Amino acid sequence: MSQNDNQFLSVSEVQKRIISDIKAIDGIEQVDLRQALNRILAKDVTATFDSPPFDNSGMDGYAFSSKELNDIAGQSSLTLRIAGQSFAGHPYFGKIASGEAIRIMTGAQVPEGVDTVVIQEHTETPDENTVKITTIPKAFANVRKAGDDLTTGQTFLARGKKLSPTDLAFLATQGIAEVKATRKLRVAFFSTGDELRSIGETLGEGDIYDSNRYSLYGLLKNLDIELIDMGVIPDDRSAIEEAFKTAANVADAVITSGAVSVGEADFVKETLEKLGQINFWKIAMKPGKPLAFGSIGDSLFFGLPGNPVSVIATFYQFVQPALKRMKGQDIVLPLMIKAKTTELLKKRPGRTDFQRGILEQSDNGKLMVRNAGAQASHVLTSMSRANCFMVIPAEIGSIEAGEMVDVQPFEGLIG
Repeated sequence: MSQNDNQFLSVSEVQKRIISDIKAIDGIEQVDLRQALNRILAKDVTATFDSPPFDNSGMDGYAFSSKELNDIAGQSSLTLRIAGQSFAGHPYFGKIASGEAIRIMTGAQVPEGVDTVVIQEHTETPDENTVKITTIPKAFANVRKAGDDLTTGQTFLARGKKLSPTDLAFLATQGIAEVKATRKLRVAFFSTGDELRSIGETLGEGDIYDSNRYSLYGLLKNLDIELIDMGVIPDDRSAIEEAFKTAANVADAVITSGAVSVGEADFVKETLEKLGQINFWKIAMKPGKPLAFGSIGDSLFFGLPGNPVSVIATFYQFVQPALKRMKGQDIVLPLMIKAKTTELLKKRPGRTDFQRGILEQSDNGKLMVRNAGAQASHVLTSMSRANCFMVIPAEIGSIEAGEMVDVQPFEGLIG
């Protein structure tokens, strides 16, 4: 990698540069189904039997053969003898003769020779042995065929899939108690700066509390990652070098905040260049701009800006996609949707703006977005209020109220 790059790069170009060569980490774990939520599948999962495994009823009602419908053309009702009943877990094992039906519940097995279910609301029962069908159903109505969800040998969850609650249910339907998942990614992170103090320490003149480690903790926690919080490292050459060496030895990726801008703490750059292969990029984005990316030993390295909102914005756009790719996840880039602005969004051409917004749904179901407040990179108030970024391309200026704008919902970014 080149050690320096003074040219301003676009957001998309940096995303491509970062994720293009990243491969999933080695290591596969056998994970119990109850512990598999949000884990990434390491191998395809195939069905070992049809699902559902037998024809079953989709409704409560009465089951009979569609052949009965052939003899009542033009008639408005059909009367059948009730031969028995089939409940879920208690199937009917007898034969169904011509002119007969069985009482059946949703999910119950449909016996051989029966292929149609009329819903209960379309029937009358003159006595306990007779059912009168008052609304004639179509042949094969309300019967769920064996294998209409899965067939034996079918791949139903692919490698790289992040397992959702629905996926756990899907696996359970096949009686699968354990899955092979990629091992959890290990990420070490720390902040640098003599002015930073950890919570609980006394603030001196010019000191501030370190907030970036807490935003990084939350962002990483949402990705189901094994975290190594190394605290605050002072602006000391030997301390910085030792921290980088330790982090790279124990983690798959290392993330720092602060001291990546030109002119800031030159020994930090010297240390990074001594220990690894690092690019220092200026990105045409706001907030954000400075970013260091590369490797230290076998670990991926991200050096994020120091301003709190810049840390969050650059994490979402660059770090999170890279970590997802390292985890083996199939979808890595942030979700982008369109919404209509309710007010003027001020901007100058030149950089891609990631403005904090509040995404809402109007009474008529349209997506609307508005400004969450002050947009300066140190202001966490608007970041706390926001539930999305409004993404305004570099080449355009302000967006008028009523125009459409690209939006990245935070929930979509987390995934």
